[in-house]
Amino acid sequence: MRGREYLTKSEQYAAVYNKGSSWASKLVVVKALPNELTFSRCGFSVSQRVGKAVVRNRTKRRLREILRLLPLEPGWDIIFIARSQAASASFASLRETVHSLLSRAGLLTREYEKACLRID
Repeated sequence: MRGREYLTKSEQYAAVYNKGSSWASKLVVVKALPNELTFSRCGFSVSQRVGKAVVRNRTKRRLREILRLLPLEPGWDIIFIARSQAASASFASLRETVHSLLSRAGLLTREYEKACLRID
């Protein structure tokens, strides 16, 4: 993901928090709001409840890597909120959770969804 593909301003976060839809699991909460851009932007919220700085940064790196591998529908502002259990979760379970939430939200590209259905 490039710099323009991140939410950087508090106003952007506030808009998604206040007006966006949400999907939740034990590890992560996803909030999304349509934007009028040709690409999707992502933001991460990992509070001190998750752990100290090292743990929070590792959790954010894992989430960024998972998103790098998943093709997102363009035109969305998405925030990933890590819950405290995300710090101790394995990469595979975190990836499965994020994939499931994005799939339920309809934020993965249709081609990718079709390919996943053929594999399963």
